[in-house]
Amino acid sequence: MADIELTHQPLQSPGARLGGPETTGISTLEPGLKPPNSPSGKLIPIKVQMLDDTQEVHEVPLKASGKHLLDLICHNLNLIESDYFALEFMDHHKVMVWLDLLKPIVKQVRRPRHIVMRFVVKFFPPDHSQLQEELTRYLFALQIKQDLASGRMTCNDTSAALLASHIIQSEIGDFDEAVFSEHLSKHKYVPQQEALEEKIKELHRGHVGQTPATSDYQLLEIARKLEMYGIRQHRAKDREGTKINLSVSHTGIIVFQGNNKINSFNWAKVRKLSFKRKRFLIKFRPEMNSCQDTLEFTMASRDSCKAFWKICVEYHAFFRLFEEPKPKPKPILFTRGSSFRFSGRTQKQLLDYVKEGGYKKTLFERKHSKMRSIRSLPDHQSLGLKQNDGFPFGKGSPSTGPPTPNERKDAAVTRPTEEKPVESKSRSPSRSPKKDGQGEAAREKARGQREQHNAVSPAYSPHASDLSLNSQACPGILNLSLSPSLSPDGKSHSPLITPLLTDATCVKTDDEEEMRRKRFPADKAYFIAKEVSTTERTYLKDLEVITTSFQSSLARDDVMPEQLKNLMFSNFDPLYKFHTGFLREVEQRLALWEGRSNAHTKGDYQRIGDVMLKNLHSMKQLTVHLQKHSEILVELEKAIRNSRKLEVTCREFEQQKVCYLPLNVFLLRPLHRLMHYKQILERLCKHYPPSHVDFRDSRAALAEVAEMAAQLHGTMIKMENFQKLVELKRDLIGIDNLMIPGREFIRLGCLSKLSAKGLQQRMFFLFNDILVYTSRGLTASNQFKVHGQVPLYGMSIEESEEEWSVPHCFTLNGQHQTIIVAASARVEMDKWIEDLQMAVDLSQQCNGLNSELLTPSPGEGTNKSTDETSVEQESEDDLSASRTSLERQSPHRGNTTMHVCWHRNTSVSMVDYSIAVENQLSGNLLRKFKNSNGWQKLWVVFTNFCLFFYKSHQDSHPLASLPLLGYSVTTPAESDGIHKDYVFKLQFKSHVYFFRAESEYTFERWMEVIRSATSSATRTRLLSRKESHAY
Repeated sequence: MADIELTHQPLQSPGARLGGPETTGISTLEPGLKPPNSPSGKLIPIKVQMLDDTQEVHEVPLKASGKHLLDLICHNLNLIESDYFALEFMDHHKVMVWLDLLKPIVKQVRRPRHIVMRFVVKFFPPDHSQLQEELTRYLFALQIKQDLASGRMTCNDTSAALLASHIIQSEIGDFDEAVFSEHLSKHKYVPQQEALEEKIKELHRGHVGQTPATSDYQLLEIARKLEMYGIRQHRAKDREGTKINLSVSHTGIIVFQGNNKINSFNWAKVRKLSFKRKRFLIKFRPEMNSCQDTLEFTMASRDSCKAFWKICVEYHAFFRLFEEPKPKPKPILFTRGSSFRFSGRTQKQLLDYVKEGGYKKTLFERKHSKMRSIRSLPDHQSLGLKQNDGFPFGKGSPSTGPPTPNERKDAAVTRPTEEKPVESKSRSPSRSPKKDGQGEAAREKARGQREQHNAVSPAYSPHASDLSLNSQACPGILNLSLSPSLSPDGKSHSPLITPLLTDATCVKTDDEEEMRRKRFPADKAYFIAKEVSTTERTYLKDLEVITTSFQSSLARDDVMPEQLKNLMFSNFDPLYKFHTGFLREVEQRLALWEGRSNAHTKGDYQRIGDVMLKNLHSMKQLTVHLQKHSEILVELEKAIRNSRKLEVTCREFEQQKVCYLPLNVFLLRPLHRLMHYKQILERLCKHYPPSHVDFRDSRAALAEVAEMAAQLHGTMIKMENFQKLVELKRDLIGIDNLMIPGREFIRLGCLSKLSAKGLQQRMFFLFNDILVYTSRGLTASNQFKVHGQVPLYGMSIEESEEEWSVPHCFTLNGQHQTIIVAASARVEMDKWIEDLQMAVDLSQQCNGLNSELLTPSPGEGTNKSTDETSVEQESEDDLSASRTSLERQSPHRGNTTMHVCWHRNTSVSMVDYSIAVENQLSGNLLRKFKNSNGWQKLWVVFTNFCLFFYKSHQDSHPLASLPLLGYSVTTPAESDGIHKDYVFKLQFKSHVYFFRAESEYTFERWMEVIRSATSSATRTRLLSRKESHAY
């Protein structure tokens, strides 16, 4: 396709007026500005179907571009965030295609008078909190409503009923039996609506008091988690001729078979997208370790292939680039390939523009709703209402200028309105709002009075809502002024709608964080008590994994023996009930400590030892339950070995998002929690002077928990080793007798083994009687295949760097075999030699009696020597090549510790595991990427050498995780440009993250626990740890 050169001079965009880079994309017009200059010539009418089912007719010049028409529509809507939207139409092949913004309309549409354009959402962001305007969220909600009713966005019945209930709430308000039945009979929200009517009714009853704006929030929050959210499928075939559907999203390209997602290709792994006639090609980056670096799909025609390629290019540019890509220079003689490029602002530019700009609030009409809303905008200015002028969405009114920090408040005004006609005709006239001098003066006077009141009132807080009636500025209209932490309806943000994970939008500004920090107590004891609360929340969620989620999975498939089921849940249910009450008491005490209640004036509540003592004393009665956890773990493993159905059920449960760790780790959580209580109370007693009022209770509580921990310590050590052997048994193939009495796990990690073919990467597993080495197997489950084993009895170890001229090389001389290995660094070599020597000495003392060679699993045959298998066969390249585009990896945990060690060329010992168990932490942190501007508030959980990220502590599963093995933790350098307190820096090669804690204590705690995962322990630390548990 030849390049298209634009000959007209584009209108200056709002971004350019703010000093931003000039683009030729969609210009976002502020309310009251004139639409863009029209090319001269004959006018033609074009019908546009809007998202609220109204139909507008716009008259545009014959030579007008697609961008001109879209600008007119956005101007009529007063839509600021217009870059998410686009126009589509049905071409002469009866296929829906996107209107090209840079081409003239008449060159794309054969008969424009008879075509109906559809104004729809084109780019679906991962989080609706990135949408700043209520109007934008309303339009997105209308798009979700259409997709749900048409069957494009498929989901289960529960999700469909919940979505429909929020839509109905936004349209008719609170539940009324007669109104609900009549409304549902006239409108279709889901394909099988009759079967879901009772469920929709039941869910609608629970939305009492929910405003249309809040309903939009909740609707988008539910929809964005669905697999078919924002998906438009394009028919294709893979290399084997299997019929599939391709789609594109903010994360990358997705492959569907029917409505089932079977594969996905992340943008970070894609190097190039191209098409050749009907063939769509995806080329991957070399770091994917895939010999099949190109995937090929065949589509119905060249036009459909090119259309999908173009939308992929646009999605990639919009979500992944910081700014609009520059056009390629036009060749002088010949053109090769398509000159198409993304035209318009990227999401980053749009978010920055909306964040920096000041906008006027605009009244708009919800066509299907009995309520009319005023949208909440980033600059929370005063409102001036004007009568609707007949357009589907009303126009705005002027504001009075920049607000003060205390005036940055959302507004939401609702009133009954009548429905408008289905079709309206417009030439998109220019509208200029009139200045209201009297109203402006009144608002300035009111602002001055509020500022004076705020200055003299010590009880005033920027987080407190302020309901005021501004009769001079807006007669008869109630002005709801909300705090930044409230939603548009005046209620507190629910965890579902709190925008925490987006890079460009944050819930709280730095000033608000500083203000909040100053209001909270500064005593170290307070933050120790807060650590009790935050870690208890995480612990309670871990218990719910067993008591709720796992129990529900077993209830669906009756596969577990009744005796084991009773043993498990009769011990976990009392623990869950006890810790629920304990957490409630701790949070109530913290509320009093922070002064969030008047009760703190009646007594001294700035302590936590009394609460800990009371509950730990009660917890001693539950010791009998804790002592049975080892029996539960052993019996569950026996039952899994004897029942294939139970094994499948457990493995399928581990694939669920809620089970973010191996299942048997959750079974050991109650034993680990005792260690956490003990460490917290030790820090508390160390902080308090003996004369402190809370010292005696804290010391007594420490004695209680130390006694329980001492009783269960031996059991916990044995069960940790048993749990690790169970986990290794699942990850290793080719062995059958890994779990034998007396075998102890010591270390696993990556070493290079020297053979005739050179150095080859191997995964080594050290036990107290044998050393096993493996490689990545030829299975889709990413398991490790055993290639050799060396008994430790009679083994000698010697460094051999000079002999073989290989850095960090050492030789293992066994009785029947000698192997030469090399570590990635000197420190790694020292750790391996230290553990190997310790294990050899123990084996010598036992005269090798406990040593037993691993036997191959049935069907595996004798393990081949490493040298018999080529490097190519053991590489990940063949693993990728062996799968077609439709095959997904069979369910298996691909991010386990051993896989992280394999990819980052490091090792972990059992000592490290034990220390990581003791050093668990959770709480809120502010996160910042290396090249981002703002900080995002996240709920972060550290466990199992990994950081897990949540939107809030109430979320049932993490949204992302960051394995820390190989990372370094430091404080920011001057060159990092971080000028905040309590910030630490995580870095692995080019990956850099900054995290900000709320206090010096929490900062030190996060540094301490993360260092425990990033710096491996030594044998000396193991001995000191065992001594510390003598109590």
